[in-house]
Amino acid sequence: MAVNYIYPEYEVVRNYDRCIVCRVCERQCANGVHEYLPDLNKMTCDDSKCVNCHRCVALCPTRALKIVKSDNTYKENANWSNKTINEIYRQAESGGVLLSSMGNPENYPIYFDKILLNASQVTNPSIDPLREPMETKVFLGAKPKAIKRDAEGKLVDNLTPHLTLSMPVMFSAMSYGSISYNAHESLARAAKELGIFYNTGEGGLHEDFYKYGDHTIVQVASGRFGVHPDYLSSGVAIEIKMGQGAKPGIGGHLPGTKIVGDISKTRMIPEGTDAISPAPHHDIYSIEDLRQLVYSLKEATDYKKPVIVKIAAVHNVAAIASGIARSGADIIAIDGFRGGTGAAPTRIRDNVGIPIELALASVDKRLRDEGIRDNVSLVVGGSIRSSADVVKAVALGADCVYIGTAALIALGCHLCRSCHSGKCNWGIATQVPSLVKRLNPEIGYKRLVNLMNAWKHEIMEMMGGMGINSIEALKGNRLMLRGVGLNEKELEILGIKHAGE
Repeated sequence: MAVNYIYPEYEVVRNYDRCIVCRVCERQCANGVHEYLPDLNKMTCDDSKCVNCHRCVALCPTRALKIVKSDNTYKENANWSNKTINEIYRQAESGGVLLSSMGNPENYPIYFDKILLNASQVTNPSIDPLREPMETKVFLGAKPKAIKRDAEGKLVDNLTPHLTLSMPVMFSAMSYGSISYNAHESLARAAKELGIFYNTGEGGLHEDFYKYGDHTIVQVASGRFGVHPDYLSSGVAIEIKMGQGAKPGIGGHLPGTKIVGDISKTRMIPEGTDAISPAPHHDIYSIEDLRQLVYSLKEATDYKKPVIVKIAAVHNVAAIASGIARSGADIIAIDGFRGGTGAAPTRIRDNVGIPIELALASVDKRLRDEGIRDNVSLVVGGSIRSSADVVKAVALGADCVYIGTAALIALGCHLCRSCHSGKCNWGIATQVPSLVKRLNPEIGYKRLVNLMNAWKHEIMEMMGGMGINSIEALKGNRLMLRGVGLNEKELEILGIKHAGE
């Protein structure tokens, strides 16, 4: 008998006085945790298979279940934690790279939580958003350097293609394949109703969703999966993915087990084939090369669509953004190291990249110092968790934010971080038909609309409290921010003062 070195991370606790042996937990668990014992007419479970998705807990009609963190431990050692030891055991057994899903869960600083918002009092009166005008509309794209008029004095329209949003939030890139058809439909329908945009992610766009094109951003990544002229023309903007926050410097990978049916057709690759994107675009090794792709995409779409370049937040992000702003791109998207993903090497996800707050402040400052801030709009993502994070990001210099994980949580995700297994019990990160149907897009899109409407109201309340009545007046307004518990270098990079100053 082989030795099992790893004790289950979670334990399923069943209250047998409450359990009515309805077997709902058994039917609902894609991981095979629960099992019915007919001889004893009782339920049992295999804790080693539990990923703590809470599907069984949420659907148990008698609240007979709960999942607790195992208190089993190795001998205490400040240097060698249980997690570190278990990871070595896993790699010693498999010989493979550790894979993880969602964003970085490690205990690094969250700078949004160390930034406070200012508020109006007497000399700059606050604004009541329920009774006074409050502008949350955002325009993404390059701004003209000057107003031009014709011989008759009429304004000349010299505005490049723009995106117009009802609020400074968009749904970030999540590919069809990494998430389900129903999850994509929920995002697309919500974006249309809200007057914002969602991003196809890498891997093309299902033909059923072309009808949402006016609210769709299509992505072009290094693998060029699903990219063709009709796809490029179907959306209102094109995003070139150079990198993402969860795995800076490496490519993408969708396992062959998820390349089935319409996903194979949409990505234009055979069923069962792993979709592996190279780390670099093999035609881009300089800003000049990037400029060629930017203008190739603009040419392919008759210069009617803004082009976004998405990069990961890394230590030299300000210099990179400076080059992108000169490449002809209209929008720069920056993804912080807490950004979510369907699958990434654990070591990369948890150790590479920098926080989005520092990256954003650094990029905004450099573009302003160089006089090219109006050449591009800035969109940031990487664990935007609330309306307060949105307001702080805009005050640090963002035009708009991307949300991904927050949107999935609104759809029912419980952050069990096992997306890469393809067994999402909530019907989100899976292609198994019996699991996909658990997410009802009719309900899902309404939950997303509710979340965004709630955030929009809170954004207006916070802006009103600051005496600001438009997103444009908030953008880059760091006087509205104060730091708490930050050192001098952190305050310098963020460009804000400490609380009390």
